[in-house]
Amino acid sequence: MATTRNLTASEVFDLVRSDLQKVEEEFSQQTVSSVRPITEIGQYLHLNGGKRIRPALVLLSCKMCGYEGASALRLGSVVELLHTATLVHDDVIDQAEIRRGHPSTNSRWGNHTSVLAGDWLYMQAFNIALAERNFKILDLLIGLTQVMVEGELLQLNRLRKLDISEDEYFEVAYRKTACLFSACLRLGALLAGRSEEEEIKLGAYGADLGLAFQLVDDVLDFISSEDVLGKPIGSDLREGKVTLPLIYLLQKCRPEEAKKISCVLEEGGFHTVKFSEILELVEQYGTLRLARSKAQKLAERARSCLEGFPDSQYKDALRSLPEFIVERDS
Repeated sequence: MATTRNLTASEVFDLVRSDLQKVEEEFSQQTVSSVRPITEIGQYLHLNGGKRIRPALVLLSCKMCGYEGASALRLGSVVELLHTATLVHDDVIDQAEIRRGHPSTNSRWGNHTSVLAGDWLYMQAFNIALAERNFKILDLLIGLTQVMVEGELLQLNRLRKLDISEDEYFEVAYRKTACLFSACLRLGALLAGRSEEEEIKLGAYGADLGLAFQLVDDVLDFISSEDVLGKPIGSDLREGKVTLPLIYLLQKCRPEEAKKISCVLEEGGFHTVKFSEILELVEQYGTLRLARSKAQKLAERARSCLEGFPDSQYKDALRSLPEFIVERDS
């Protein structure tokens, strides 16, 4: 009879904590260059890193699929390098000043240096991946990077526009966030030599998990705090991004209320209309709750993708992760 157990967040990360430390060491080594600004930026980003959820997903997928080799550590570093490169470029595009509670790279080193450092991080990630001599892995990572860049271009094209559909929102969210989560899970199947069917199921798990992650990010941008988020709240709307809580709001609110959102988009900030007025609207119409509910459904769909895989503590960990994603506050 199948047995499953719900793990706490600490228990999940305990399963891969020692390997994550090795990924950290690999990341630190791989961001050293003979060109001083690149090393400075690389080490700065390493010291101010996030939760490392993407390398953790690579490691958990590998372990659930039965792979325990050193390639898991190297590819964990690869996905974190790719993720970090996208953040550097995103901050330049968004003219962000804060990232994870610290000055962004562009605010410290300038746009030109930051863009080139981001390019270098991309190339370093592929340099490490190339050493695996595995065409399937390279195909996955090249396709992933193209999709992520296309996502950034689609988002730029839709900035400051009110007529964004839910489907358009999810297309960008998949390309910018969820496709990397999906690739992390697929890497485990590829390294373990599992079937294409299992790889597809794990990729679907990662995609739904990533979409839920992005949705919760969008909600937290309204209700969290700068200390917790590591950046000012309301940043998405200030930067011209119409996220799902606002898409739902625009479907429900009166024309004069929609004009408040339009005003913020046109002014590029909360000048005439205050952030508190927008927050009052999303709370009044319950659209933050609707977005959370959508994230919960995606989390449940992600868990269902694990059906058919043998029971293990790593499967339990992956089954438990979606709930943490939905309930997190940072």
